[in-house]
Amino acid sequence: MIEAKRVARVLACAAFLLIWRSALAFPPTLAEDEAPEDIARSHGDVVWLDFWASWCVPCRHSFPWMSAMQQKYGPLGLTVVAVNLDSDRADADRFLASMPAGFKVQFDPEGKLAKRYEVEAMPSSYVLDRTGHVIERHLGFKGSKEAKYEASIRTALGLEAESP
Repeated sequence: MIEAKRVARVLACAAFLLIWRSALAFPPTLAEDEAPEDIARSHGDVVWLDFWASWCVPCRHSFPWMSAMQQKYGPLGLTVVAVNLDSDRADADRFLASMPAGFKVQFDPEGKLAKRYEVEAMPSSYVLDRTGHVIERHLGFKGSKEAKYEASIRTALGLEAESP
């Protein structure tokens, strides 16, 4: 009887973990016609807009950081949007399976949005103010600059520039 209860608890925990992992592996996506600047204007959010590709090594480092920023500042009005530029969606899906996104993901295989933002490097990130205007741009991603990236988010949110 005790063993059956233990097995039932283990199975329940395993089911929960599988469901939780699946939710992380398939991040919320934006409608094709919902542009990041529209999110800023309609919701009044600050947007961290990131362009990435599955082959981008620095993107593997930026994803955990962007997830942490979304979790930390989302309640204060930050929306992180990562736009994938792979021409083959399967490449992006494999990346996302190994590197879950805790933020919105959009796919731009033809590079239309990337052209509009004049993307020059992978990743390229833009901070949009609450009205949808680009107020800062970051090319590449370096762990040594995380405090600077976070300071730009805090400034756009109207918080003191230094991280607490």
